[in-house]
Amino acid sequence: MATQLKKSYKFAFRSALFITLFLVICLIAFLWYVETEVQPLILVPLFAVLVFLVSFAIIQIRLERYIYRRIKQIYDDVSLLESSSFTSGSVTTDMKTLTEEIEKFAKDKKIEIDTLKIREEYRRDFLGNISHELKTPLFTVQGYILTLLDGALEDKSVRKKYLQRAQKGVDRLIYIIKDLDLITKLEVGDLNLEMSSFDIIELIENVFELLEIRAGKKKISLTFDMDYDTPIYVYADRDKIQQVITNLVVNSIKYGNEYGTTEVSVENLIRNKVIIRITDNGEGMSDEHIPRIFERFYRVDKSGSRKEGGSGLGLSIVKHIIEAHGEKIYVESVPDVGSEFSFTLEKTESHQEPQIVSAKNN
Repeated sequence: MATQLKKSYKFAFRSALFITLFLVICLIAFLWYVETEVQPLILVPLFAVLVFLVSFAIIQIRLERYIYRRIKQIYDDVSLLESSSFTSGSVTTDMKTLTEEIEKFAKDKKIEIDTLKIREEYRRDFLGNISHELKTPLFTVQGYILTLLDGALEDKSVRKKYLQRAQKGVDRLIYIIKDLDLITKLEVGDLNLEMSSFDIIELIENVFELLEIRAGKKKISLTFDMDYDTPIYVYADRDKIQQVITNLVVNSIKYGNEYGTTEVSVENLIRNKVIIRITDNGEGMSDEHIPRIFERFYRVDKSGSRKEGGSGLGLSIVKHIIEAHGEKIYVESVPDVGSEFSFTLEKTESHQEPQIVSAKNN
């Protein structure tokens, strides 16, 4: 701050000195003309104009040398960092323009820094979650194999039981890796969608049949909101949409209350869109979790228990599949009341031939 004050004093001192010297010279000339009996009234306007012009020139030259060069240097320095943040016009001494440019640059950088902080937090959470998900089955497999190597291999009954348990751990690892591979392909657009027209009501009924036994263990009813007497055709990848509905229904069973209900509805949204809703009356969740539930391995329950199993990637896969179709997914939830997941699909009037479409084109 002291250096800046000294520079401003130096600028003001030199500018004042130049103007003072000029005025003194003009005053001396004026007095000399008065002594020679030249009419002073004629000299006054000439003197005023001359003083104005010379003062303007001195101040302008001084400002350009003292301020303009420094402003230009600021433009040049910051442009090296991010040239796209600045306009392509010529540099001026307009302090308002410079201030606006610097404020814009600072705002953009703050947004960039905040984004990097969020990504860093996500990276830490992701690494922590994936290490937890992988180490559990790995340690299980390792424990059973070490037990067998330490002597239990000779006991046939123990050997078979431990190998079966180790196989379950390996299956869980394969399940997680397959889901990760699917998400990666969806993210980079390396997954082709086999688009076709199909009856979404029939597909939901198939999912109900597949999950009937699983829902029955918790006495949960899988039902429609009404009787659908006529088919409702949608245009999408049948297998991928079945995976979406399966994952959402499985999720509702996992976190549903015993003797609860999972209800599915299919409604017309606009002329060429339908919205599929999967609603349960289970645990629900608070608002703080909703923005993050589609992240990989994110769990609302932080207790560490994994009694419900799963790879922790189900909702993330659901979101990526729906977005690969160019559609939207929504979620509403209230603690101890239940949750509703809904997504849109393109509606068609009749059957259409299958068509292969790259996910990245959607």
